[in-house]
Amino acid sequence: MQKLVLSLILVATFLLTVAAITEAQQPTKVPRIGYLNAVSPSTVSDRIEAFRQGLRELGYVEGKNIVIESRYADSKLDRLPALAAELVRLVDIIVTSGAIPTRAAQEATSTIPIVMAQDSDPVGNGFVASLSRPAGNITGLSTLAPELTGKRLEILKEIVPKLSRLAVFGSSKYPGNQQALNEVKLAARAFKVQLQYLDVLSSKDIEPAFRAAVKGRADAILLMVPSGVVNSTRKEIVELAVKSRLPATYQQQEYVEAGGLMSYGVSIDDLNRRAATYVDKILKSRKPADLPVEQPVKFQLIINVKAAKQIGLTIPPNVLVRADKVIK
Repeated sequence: MQKLVLSLILVATFLLTVAAITEAQQPTKVPRIGYLNAVSPSTVSDRIEAFRQGLRELGYVEGKNIVIESRYADSKLDRLPALAAELVRLVDIIVTSGAIPTRAAQEATSTIPIVMAQDSDPVGNGFVASLSRPAGNITGLSTLAPELTGKRLEILKEIVPKLSRLAVFGSSKYPGNQQALNEVKLAARAFKVQLQYLDVLSSKDIEPAFRAAVKGRADAILLMVPSGVVNSTRKEIVELAVKSRLPATYQQQEYVEAGGLMSYGVSIDDLNRRAATYVDKILKSRKPADLPVEQPVKFQLIINVKAAKQIGLTIPPNVLVRADKVIK
């Protein structure tokens, strides 16, 4: 009897040991993160690198304990639904850069977590129930872009004191466009500036919009067209502004670095870097519904003095001293 019991103990011990060894030998699943963008990789290389940097800061090594599946629509927005559907089949989390990719991802899945690296109006766009309690499978970071359009007009008025007619380039098919336009209208009323709204639905509308602005005797331009529509023609936009001799203000610093006059807003690269913190929390079992949408607290004013000289404009010293970065 004792021999039988001993034999059973030995067999059980052997089986447990084999099971432990087998479990230890099982490869650990490496999480796969999808990165969905509306434009081409070359136009947003700094953003994806900022996201990768954020992951590295949190201990993730690409190819070792995390995999990134990037998909770019190359400004062909009709490709986004198929790209989003492809990522749904491949990844554990989808990171989106902009409202248009977020919309595509939202329509592709209601279960896979979606992290917005940037969005102008997450509540107004219908991505979250509220900033504090998203309630669904989407969370991330807000740019406050609509709220900042009025401030951009205010700074533009300081640079161009005689500003009385402003051409506003928007995109009616873009989520958040109407809210941004409403903010501009409020600021324009306060500064007694007449608005000329020009709808830019694709890159081919850019040159006609500049011609219309010149014909309408605009004193300046406020660009609030999303990157998914015009980022691939960034250089063309700033060149047309110089050719038209019109001061222009932009949402993103990339336009100023490409030769544009001025930008005011949040650092999109920094938002992409911080998006990694949401990925980390979700991988550690937090639910998007319980992760509040983060709002920016730091804003950047960037001015290109060289661009000002090209159109015969002098930037007032009191504006230059407030700039976070001056390009000479």
